[in-house]
Order: sequence, then structure tokens, then C-alpha cells
Amino acid sequence: MRDEVFSNISKIIERDSKFATYKFALLRATIDVIQENSPFISLSGEKVIIPTGLLVEKWLKYYYPIMESEVRVPQIGRNNNLAFETSFLNVVAFYRNGKGGFSTFYNDLRRKGFSLEISETVLHLFKEVADTIIKQPMRYIGRSISNEYYSIFKIESGKKRSTKNLQPNLDFLIHSFGTFSIPMEYYKAFQFLGSFISGQDSILFKWAEFSHYSSNQTIGITFILDNLLKSPITQRESSESRKIFNSVLAKEGAVSCVWTGKGISNYHIEHIIPFAIWKNNDLWNLLPSNASTNNQKRDKIPSPQIITKQKDLIVHYWDVVNKVYPERFEKELRLSLLGHSSLDNWQNVAIDKLKLTCDYLINVRGFEEWKPSHEK
Repeated sequence: MRDEVFSNISKIIERDSKFATYKFALLRATIDVIQENSPFISLSGEKVIIPTGLLVEKWLKYYYPIMESEVRVPQIGRNNNLAFETSFLNVVAFYRNGKGGFSTFYNDLRRKGFSLEISETVLHLFKEVADTIIKQPMRYIGRSISNEYYSIFKIESGKKRSTKNLQPNLDFLIHSFGTFSIPMEYYKAFQFLGSFISGQDSILFKWAEFSHYSSNQTIGITFILDNLLKSPITQRESSESRKIFNSVLAKEGAVSCVWTGKGISNYHIEHIIPFAIWKNNDLWNLLPSNASTNNQKRDKIPSPQIITKQKDLIVHYWDVVNKVYPERFEKELRLSLLGHSSLDNWQNVAIDKLKLTCDYLINVRGFEEWKPSHEK
């Protein structure tokens, strides 16, 4: 199994477009089907073929609690509705009011079958979910690493039989919506490490599960996870940096954008390594940027090349900040970049470490690289 496969999976998770939760649902469903070692999975040379209906079943299971929730949990951008939302809400409404809700729906799907009263609506929901999976995430997943559509998830066969006058259940799903394939290398990656990717075997989940059972199941796993995921730094904080650069602005009439070098009178305080990725409000990580450049960069990682190019300006600002807050600046710089390195020649050591950190985030963790538009 090539390291490239793991790198590609990271890039897909971090870089592929996120207009809706479809991508996450497809990856999670594929991993769950593989982890369960479904007997309907077949191997064919260097690819693995899986019934699309197995993914539909997983999506129904994932999205039902979201559709049922009294609090709207956004699943798609710009307040749009999911492609199958209306049908799903009709099904949820049917199972509400003493009819058993999610558990009864899922039991009907896997075992009993649906009553005539709701079967047509359920059948329509099946079709909409299957069409969404095929036309949306399957088509686009992998676009961050390839210009091809269906570059990883490939359609092998379409609908295999008429969907008229048939009882919508799990057997119907498996045999009615065709098959797709993924490369053998991705199958093996999902097989061995999929549960860590989806979180079921992650350290945090196992920690929460242990605490849940140690409390005699009186404390919910969700509550424990919420506490485990709390961070001591939860908000962007740039007030100290802004004071420093406001004083520079007052003295010199302009501040230069750290990424373009152009003088600016109105500026944003920019996190070199984005706050969303690395919750770090250290003074060395907060430098002035042109507003439009900052908006363009957003949560992307600056390329090592642009850091090299802008090294003199970055170091200049570090020196400015160091003069105002020497104790705090040195402490933060050592903890984040210098480590045990001597303070002699600290500027070059810190720049080199910053480039290595950005390279790691881009090429190992899969975050998107950024360069100013004029550098592309």
C-alpha cells in the first residue's frame, strides 16, 4: 500500500469542496460497509466492487437523526435543502407520534418491510438518496488530487431491475441500484485504518466509551466527548498585535502586507498558520495583511516558497513585536518553533521551522497550500 494513498485520503478530507456533508457521508458509509466485511463486496483485479444500495442504507441511518432533530443541524451551505430532504422529512413525520421513530423505521428497513401507507414515499426517498450519492460525492471526490470526475469512486453498473411494484427494503436496496468500485489500495486503507478515520476506534472515542461505562452508563458518550474536545483557546485573539501595528501605522503612516509587501493603511491581523487548523494566538503567528489577501488565504497554509520570499518582512515584524513584548514573544516562539535551539540566529531557525511546519501540514496532513494570486 503506497504512502500516496494515505496522503490522498488526507487531501480528500481536507481539500475537496465542502458545500454539503455528502462527502463525509460517502466516506463514512464506504468505510462502514468495508469494516462490516459485507458479503456483497466482490474483488475484481485491482478494484473492489460494492452495491450502491449498501451506501443508501448507511445514509438513511446517518441522516435520520439529523432530520428528526428539533434543532436544525445545517448539512448544506447557503441554507439550501438536501436533495432528499423533503422526502426524508415526510418519512420522519410518518414514524413520529407514537410509531416508534428511528428504531421502528430502521427495523422496517432491515426486517419487516414498509407498510403500504408509506412504502411509495420510502421508495422515492431511496431513489433520491441513490441519485444524490452517484451524482454528487461519487462524481467529485478526489478532484483535489485529480482533474477527472469519478476518479476514485467509479460506477460499475446502473439499476439492475425495475423498481415498480416492489417492496422497498434492504434486499431491494442491494439489488436495485447497481454497483460502484474503488481501487484495491483504497479498499485496503479503509479496511485497516477506516475505523480510525471515521472515529469509531479513535483514541477520543475509546476514551469517552471507557468513561461512559465506568460511570455505569450514567454519563453519555456525547457529553464526555464534548468535554474531551474542549480547548483552552477557543477564540481568535489579536488585540495585542493590533496595538503594536497601530503604533507602527501612527509613526510611519502605513503598514506593509506581510504577503505582498504593499503598504496598507487598513489591515487585517493575519494568522500565518490559520487559527482553524492550529488554535494559536502567539504573537509571532499574528502579522498584518491586506484585507483582500487575508480573505483569499482564509484557512489555507502558506507555501514554504512564499515564506522564503517574504522572509525579510516576516522577520522585520517579529523584531518589532519582540521589542514591545520580549518576554512573551521569546517564550511563545520557543514553545512553537525554536524548541531547544539557541537564541543565536533565532530568526533563521524560526523561519526554517515555520517552513517545515507548513510543508508538513500541506504534504502530510493534506491541508490546502496557498500562494498569493500573483504568485500562481
